[in-house]
Order: sequence, then C-alpha cells, then structure tokens
Amino acid sequence: MSSMTLRPSRQASSPIKVSFEFFPPKTPEMETTLWASIQRLAPLNPQFVSVTYGAGGSTRERTHATVSRLVKETHLKPAAHLTCVAATKDEVDGVIRSYWDAGVRHIVALRGDPAAGIGTAYEPHPGGYQQTCELVAGIKAIGDFEVSVSAYPEKHPEAASLDADIDVLKAKVDCGADRAITQFFFDNDHYFRYLDCVRARGINIPIVPGIVPVQNFKQTANFAAKTGASVPDWLAARFEGLDNDVETRKLVAAAVAAEQVIDLVDRGVNEFHFYTMNRADLVYAICHLLGLRDQSVRAAA
Repeated sequence: MSSMTLRPSRQASSPIKVSFEFFPPKTPEMETTLWASIQRLAPLNPQFVSVTYGAGGSTRERTHATVSRLVKETHLKPAAHLTCVAATKDEVDGVIRSYWDAGVRHIVALRGDPAAGIGTAYEPHPGGYQQTCELVAGIKAIGDFEVSVSAYPEKHPEAASLDADIDVLKAKVDCGADRAITQFFFDNDHYFRYLDCVRARGINIPIVPGIVPVQNFKQTANFAAKTGASVPDWLAARFEGLDNDVETRKLVAAAVAAEQVIDLVDRGVNEFHFYTMNRADLVYAICHLLGLRDQSVRAAA
C-alpha cells in the first residue's frame, strides 16, 4: 500500500492566528448563549475578540457592557466596534474615551450601515465623523489604540468600482489603520485577487480573511446579497434539501468552512477572523482542524 502524500496544510508550517467576532445579546437567553460560546472559544487563545455595534449606536450600552465584562472577567483582549452613524464627534469621542477608561486598547472602526437600513442612502451626521478614515484619525488622536477596519474583496456594495473601494481603504490606512478584516467570502480566488490589487496600491497592513461558518444557509445568502458577497452555485447545492435537517446541515457547514480555511492555509494564509454568530461549535471544530488546541488542557497536562 503506497503512503499518502500530505498536503501542506496537514503539516502545519507556521502558527495559525485567529480572532472571533460576537454581537451583544438582546435577552437573558442570548446572553447565556454568548458567554457559553466565549468560554468555549477562549482557551484557543485568540489574538482578540470583537464585539459589534448596532446601526446608529442602537447597541451602544450593550456593546460597552459586553466589552467591559470581557476586560474584567476574562484574559481575552476585546476589540470594540465603533461607527460614525447618527452621532456627533463629541459623542463618538466620549465613547472612545470610555473604552480607554475601561481598559480597551483595540477598536474596530467602521462607517456603519445607513441609519434607515442597508440599501438606503448613507447620510453622514452633520456634526459627526463623515467617513471611516476621519474616525480612524480621531481614535488615534485620543489614545494609542490598535485600530482595525473593514475591507471588501468583492467591493463594498455602494462603491462605484473596486479601484474606488481600494481608494477608501488606502485613506483609512493613511489615517493610521493597523489591520483590515474582510467581509466574508466563499470563493478564495476573490480574496487573493483583492490582495494582489491592495498590495499593488502600496497597502501593506494585514488583510485578514473574514470567515463565516454557515449556520443557516438562507439567512447567510440573504445577508450576502445585502453586503455584496457572492454565493456560488456550488455552495447552494451543498445545502440543498437540508432546510429541516439541522444535524446534517451542521456537518455540511463544518465541512464547507474547513475546506475553505484549509485551502487558504495551503496558499499561505495563517490568520483568520471568524464571524461566530455567537455560537462556538462550528468555529471550535474548524479551529481544531487548523491545529489550535485548548491551552488550559495543555497547561493541566
């Protein structure tokens, strides 16, 4: 029997780095789910965990409460999302200072969705930060924060072209952005083509791929349509007929996400940002496949 030739990803050559995104809970039940997920994923020693911020600051207090609890009760490094929407510069600056006072040193700076919802026209607050690049500069002026920003391998849905969208990213980098996290994508070629374009423009910060394990295909496809992310026909075919088969859907979702990240590793990527949807099971399994292990278990051994 001939020996099997291992793909590069089966022979981990460089350390894998991960980060996780959560959203602030609306109900006691959702809070229980969130913190169970955080406890499950924390031993994987992520670089940071980010907490989202609702349109128009609608989750401001819940975001701040979640981030503050992360600082006080865990060893994790939280990154608080912050947007320009529906707030004056003074109000936003006050939020930035409150995060600094709470011990937060990392902010994910975003323009934010239009206050009237995705698909409507974005209208900057007349007394606020007009665009993300201004927000990045404002954050850096207040404190020595690490600042992450967004990037769009298939371009932002409001951008006139990919080149115009990369202009926006370049402005954010010029104002001090330290890292870009991409919108999720399913075709890895989109990411690598985008990376080539970004590097050709002299943008050298890390461009971290955002990965979404598909908890619910229809919901993910609907969200993708709003954010400009394409859904390949082959992906739809994988989930066909599984609407009422939760267990099989989970297995397929894990397989699809694992296939994607292993291909990225094979092509030289070693850093990933997972959109967890506040659930740990799929993300934990994928991280295990990437070679990450529970650090608390290792310490006990």
